[in-house]
Amino acid sequence: MTMPALDVDGLTKTFSGFPAVRQVSFSVPSGSITGFLGPNGAGKTTTLRMALGIIRPDAGKALLFGQPPTQRTLDRVGFLPEERGVYRKMTAEQVIALFARLKGVPAAEARRRALTSLERFGLAASAGKKIKELSKGMAQKVQIIAAIIHEPDFIILDEPFSGLDPVNQAMLEDVILEQAKAGRTILFSTHVMAQAERICDRIVLMARGSKIFDGKVDEALSVVPRLVTIGVDSHDDISALLSRFGEVTRLEPDADGAAVWQIALTSGVDPQHVLRACVEAGVRLTRFEPVRPHLHDAFVRLVSASETAQPAGGK
Repeated sequence: MTMPALDVDGLTKTFSGFPAVRQVSFSVPSGSITGFLGPNGAGKTTTLRMALGIIRPDAGKALLFGQPPTQRTLDRVGFLPEERGVYRKMTAEQVIALFARLKGVPAAEARRRALTSLERFGLAASAGKKIKELSKGMAQKVQIIAAIIHEPDFIILDEPFSGLDPVNQAMLEDVILEQAKAGRTILFSTHVMAQAERICDRIVLMARGSKIFDGKVDEALSVVPRLVTIGVDSHDDISALLSRFGEVTRLEPDADGAAVWQIALTSGVDPQHVLRACVEAGVRLTRFEPVRPHLHDAFVRLVSASETAQPAGGK
C-alpha cells in the first residue's frame, strides 16, 4: 500500500479554554486531490498548521510521508497559508524566484520557472512589477505560484480561491488538476462546496472543530436522498402512486398550469422505477427530472446529524 502524503491522528488544540480542534484524524492518500471543507471557524486552518508543525498540538500527531514534520519532509511540501503576504517591495518575478531558491532550485532554473509560471497564470506583463503595485487577486496568484514553484510532492493550499474572481478561480482549478496529473498530491481547504465537488477525489468535512466525514465525494453525496421532480398534465392526486417510492411533496404549479410533484426517493430506488410506474398508470407527464444532489446538501445533512450540545470549535 502506498504511504499517505499526510496522516493525522487525534489532533487536538485549545486556545484559552476554547476547543478549536477536537481529536481530528484523517489521511491524505498520495496522488489524490483532497478537499478539506467546512464553514469559516470549523478548525481547518488550525488543523493544517498543526499538521505542518507550525503550531504544537495539545494532543495527537501528524506524519508527512510517514515522518514527523522536519525540514527534510517540509521541503517536499508546498504551502499556501490563509494569511496572504509576500515581500511587497520585490517584483513578482523576484518573489517567485526567491521562494524557488529557498527550496534548493538553482538560480537560472528558478528564474526560468518564475517566468514560465507567470505566463501560465496570465501575469507575464506583471513580472517586473512590485507586489505592492499589483491588485489583491494578482498578488494572490503570485503567492500561489511561489507555493508550488519548487515542484513539491505535496501541495497544501489554505483557502486558495478566496479573493479570486470567477475567471481566476476556474484557472486555479485547472492548475490543481494539472498538478495532480503530474503525480502530485493536493490538499486544499475551502468553505465553497461546489469547487471541491468539481475537482476532488476525496473530502474531509469539518464542523465545530470536529471531523464529521472523511471519504469519497460520491460517498458523501449518498447521504442525500435523490430527488425527482415530476410535471403532470392534470390535477389528479397521484400522491398514493408516488409515495411507493419515497417522500412526496406537492410544489407550486408550472407556468403552464401543470401540477408539479417532488419525490425524495427511498434509498435504492432508481428514478426509472418511478417513470415506469407513471407510464403504466397512464399519468400524462409534462416533465420528469431527476435532481442531482450537491455537496452543500450533503454537508448540511451531515452537520445536522452530528450536532451535539458541545460548544463551537475554532478557526
